[in-house]
Amino acid sequence: MSATSAGRVATVETRPRPRALVLLPNIISACRLAATPVLLYTAIARRPLFFAWLLLACLLSDIADGLIARTFQLQSRIGAALDSTADFLVTIIAGVGIVRMQWRFVVDHAWQLELLLGLFLGEVAISLWRYHRLSSFHTYLVRLGAYAQGVFFLSLFFWGYQAWLYYVMWVIACLGHAEEWVILALLPEWTHDVRGLYWVLKARRS
Repeated sequence: MSATSAGRVATVETRPRPRALVLLPNIISACRLAATPVLLYTAIARRPLFFAWLLLACLLSDIADGLIARTFQLQSRIGAALDSTADFLVTIIAGVGIVRMQWRFVVDHAWQLELLLGLFLGEVAISLWRYHRLSSFHTYLVRLGAYAQGVFFLSLFFWGYQAWLYYVMWVIACLGHAEEWVILALLPEWTHDVRGLYWVLKARRS
C-alpha cells in the first residue's frame, strides 16, 4: 500500500462522527424520559389504549437507543445513567397502569408480582446505597426481561391475559434481577454496560 493510500485510510478511520449521531441515543432516552409524565397521566386517568400505545413507543425507543449506542460504539456514562433513569420511571409507571386498569390480574398473581417487585426495588435500593446512583448494568438478561415485560403488558391491554406469556416474562425478569443482585455484590465501583455475570467473573479472573 502506498503512503498516499495509507493516509487516506487513516483519514477515513479517524474522521469524527457527526455530532447528531453521537447525541442520538441520549436524545432518544431523553424523549422517553419526557414522555413519562404523559404516561403516568394515562395510567391514573385509566386511558388503556393511549397508555398501551405510549408504552409501546417507550419500549421501541428503549430498543432503539441501546441498538444505536452499541452499533456505533456511542456508550457513555451519561447515556447509561439517562437510559437507566428513563427505564426505571417507565417500569414504575407501567406497574401503576397495571394496578389501575388490570386489578383482577394483580389480585390473581399477587405473590408472584410482589416477588418480582421486591427483586426490582431491592436491586435499586442496594445500587443507590452502594454506588449512590442507579446501577446501569444493562445485562442481556435484564434487557430480555424488560422486552418480555413490554410484550406482555401490551398483550394484556390489546388482547387480554395470556398465561404462557406471563410466566415466561416472570421467570426471565426474576432471573435478570437476581443476577444483578450478584453483580452488585461483586463490583465495588459503579460500572455501566457489564453485559452479565459471566463477563464480570471473566474480568475478575483476568
